[in-house]
Amino acid sequence: MPNRTDVCVLLPTLNEAETIGSVVDGFHDAGFEHVLVIDGNSSDGTRDVAAEHGARVRVQSGKGKGQAVREGVRAVDRPYVLMADGDGTYRPEDADAMLEPLFDGRADHVIGDRFADMEAGAMTRLNSVGNSLINRLFAAVHGRDLRDILSGYRAFTRSSFERFNLDADGFGIETELAVECIRQGVSTEVVPIRYEARPGGSETNLNPIADGGRIILTLYTLTKTNNPIFYFGSVAAIGTLSGFVVAAFVAYRYFVVGISHEVLALLAAFLILLSVQLLMLGVLSDIIVSVNREQTRRLEEVADKLRDLEK
Repeated sequence: MPNRTDVCVLLPTLNEAETIGSVVDGFHDAGFEHVLVIDGNSSDGTRDVAAEHGARVRVQSGKGKGQAVREGVRAVDRPYVLMADGDGTYRPEDADAMLEPLFDGRADHVIGDRFADMEAGAMTRLNSVGNSLINRLFAAVHGRDLRDILSGYRAFTRSSFERFNLDADGFGIETELAVECIRQGVSTEVVPIRYEARPGGSETNLNPIADGGRIILTLYTLTKTNNPIFYFGSVAAIGTLSGFVVAAFVAYRYFVVGISHEVLALLAAFLILLSVQLLMLGVLSDIIVSVNREQTRRLEEVADKLRDLEK
């Protein structure tokens, strides 16, 4: 049975000097010996504070949380990773619940559901509405409700993480992780956690409007490979609607006013025909994705059988 020595606590940070010391101490007190702080070039002494409290500290080469997570996992030498933020909003007391599905073999990726037990004031109303919108959009597009895909409290096997294709640099990393779990067929479980307000004196690095827009854009862009019929179908729907609007204008001007617009008529026809082609492309891409998933599943089954024979 794995234990805490098989786990590395990964803490991506940027200017969290006010809280990182207590966060590191909390995980050490909970029995986790390996705590890695991957820092995005903080200017407030975060790295010094983390090192003073016994964490292993690395400075990331790039910028953004996504880059920090990728570099941090590459630096981990344990089979399990417990990822949290350095702002004191996630409790070390919830670590066992996060790791249990991994240790029991029920899942390879675990998401902590902040909405299960959220302290008053821990999230602004704007952030709460934005989170709800993004979670509903994810469930509609990808066919599975993971309840809190933007949660920064994650536990996963390092081997499952290595299967992911991740390139988000900022806060879109959580969205990418959730999408990759679905796309790669990684067994995923959601567990309730306590989400607390940031301690006084610390400030969030998240911009609700700018980062929220990037997250939604990331979610939509990723549907191209995971749910292509939605991606191309949505573009086709917009194109078809635009074509019919232009066609209606041309018809009104011709039959009511008596003026013809040949160029606009050609544009309307072009938009509608292009939209039909995009929809067909989406259907074909969806078939290819489905076949690829089935082939990947069969290959994994063969690989599992071969591993069992080697044992």
